[in-house]
Amino acid sequence: MKLIETSLPGCVVIEPQVFGDSRGSFFESWNKSRWAGHGLDLDFVQSNVSSSSRGVLRGLHYQWPQPQGKLISVMEGEVYDVAVDIRRGSPNFGQATSVLLSADNRRLFWIPEGFAHGFVVISERAVFHYLCTAPYLREADAGIRWDDARLAIDWPVSEPLLSDKDARLPYLDDIAEERLPEYQP
Repeated sequence: MKLIETSLPGCVVIEPQVFGDSRGSFFESWNKSRWAGHGLDLDFVQSNVSSSSRGVLRGLHYQWPQPQGKLISVMEGEVYDVAVDIRRGSPNFGQATSVLLSADNRRLFWIPEGFAHGFVVISERAVFHYLCTAPYLREADAGIRWDDARLAIDWPVSEPLLSDKDARLPYLDDIAEERLPEYQP
């Protein structure tokens, strides 16, 4: 497997080794001991799958307290995936990084605890899979507006399809400090 650093330290794109022939293909999407050997010693407690159509934007979501790290992959279609550093005191606070994830490129995206996450579907349909390091807690559910100018995210859509919840999310500067994770160098 190949690890590709992003502009945000800790957020990593993973390109697995893919084996294929005329019958199809195979790749290992997760192996605890192998990944730990690359510095990603992770424990997952929850697995989620969502399906969305073109133009659907989900996010930018995070959980606080009890933040979640997420290992993202796309099983069908293509998405523009985004991580935003929201850790108070981080030298990268408010900065975003993005990656194209698809069933064809088989890339995975590791987003550690302390980052907000969102994606928009750019194919006709996408099936999105992610492993989480902490369980979902409704009382800890939080988010940031997808179009917050402070974040300078270059989304590939101008009028995405949003849930009512996501359309009402606050801007980063309007979130109380105690509702954001703290940077731990």
